Amino acid sequence: MKAPHENAPLRSTFTRGPRSTDTHAHDVEREEVDVDDPRLSRFEIVREGARRDGIEIVHYEDPYPIKGTKAERRMVRTVASFFLLTGLASTAFMIIYIWGPWEYELGANNSKLYTPLLGVTLGIALLGVGFGILTWGKRLLPREVAIQDRHDGPSDRVDRKLTGETMAYIADEMGIKRRKTLGLAALLGLAPVGLVAAAPLVGGLIKSPTKDRILFRTGWDPAGNGGRPVRLTREDGTPIRPDDVSVGGQMTVFPGIPGGATNEHADSPTLLIHLRAGDAEKALATAKPVNEGSQWENFVAYSKICTHAGCPASLYEQQTNRLLCPCHQSQFLITDNARPIFGPATRSLPQLPITVDEEGFFVATSDYKVAVGPAFWERP
Repeated sequence: MKAPHENAPLRSTFTRGPRSTDTHAHDVEREEVDVDDPRLSRFEIVREGARRDGIEIVHYEDPYPIKGTKAERRMVRTVASFFLLTGLASTAFMIIYIWGPWEYELGANNSKLYTPLLGVTLGIALLGVGFGILTWGKRLLPREVAIQDRHDGPSDRVDRKLTGETMAYIADEMGIKRRKTLGLAALLGLAPVGLVAAAPLVGGLIKSPTKDRILFRTGWDPAGNGGRPVRLTREDGTPIRPDDVSVGGQMTVFPGIPGGATNEHADSPTLLIHLRAGDAEKALATAKPVNEGSQWENFVAYSKICTHAGCPASLYEQQTNRLLCPCHQSQFLITDNARPIFGPATRSLPQLPITVDEEGFFVATSDYKVAVGPAFWERP
């Protein structure tokens, strides 16, 4: 078949007609139709609009030329079932997201299921809407081929009316008015999907991330220890003296409070490092204002949580004073405020202010002065 224009033809799926047919009508000259004629059906106006736009519909195929058959009703129920499944899964997602046990509890099996259940319900919802739309398009909408000439220029009043009628005709052909079950199922199924998309955004605004310093508070906050400085302890809870860490050595420490070494305070693991004398002087001299007073003699303590993705930065090389994160190879220079010098991390590790109490044990004089973990928008 020859293209009706010297430019490459644009093939597209268009609206279907009232019957199934193949036509070569574009080879036949036709009189222009008065689109304001009230006797014209919507399809006749659509067909005239297509012709004026250089579009010739060369193939129609109505999957259900006889309306209301058992096959059509069965397919409608199938599509409706997909949408209703989407609605149920989305509603389940919302219930779990809002009322589920989101706080992790060690040994509690129900809290372990929170994230997997969110993933499963969201996955089912997306699969349901995807299969619903695909089945609707493949099994209920017409199959049609049209050839359109490419043209330039603005549209006049008649063209705008033709376009409007075409859009309305497409809505009619989707069958929502006639197939009310589909419209209701789509509404019930897709409305919760919108809530699923909005829930995390709204949920993130319910509680201010900086109110009461939520993002800045860890197990080292004296407020969680009756206002007293928190001791640096081993995983078993025993306190640490300066002599326990050899020169050039390091030790992972935890806040000496109940549950300090558990997931309840997963943001608190800290690396206590005993620098050599010369390195300690360098660290003291290069301290940023936020870190001034945080170093005790030759000892420094930095958050163990990488500021890139939250992995444990715990591979310390004492010859170069570099701390390596094994996940993505970020490196931090301990003698210069734990500044990132290699890898994807862009923020320094937070320094924990430390000193020694009257009994000779290490304590944190305050919590971290900046948020720990991956970099975020309000971090200095």
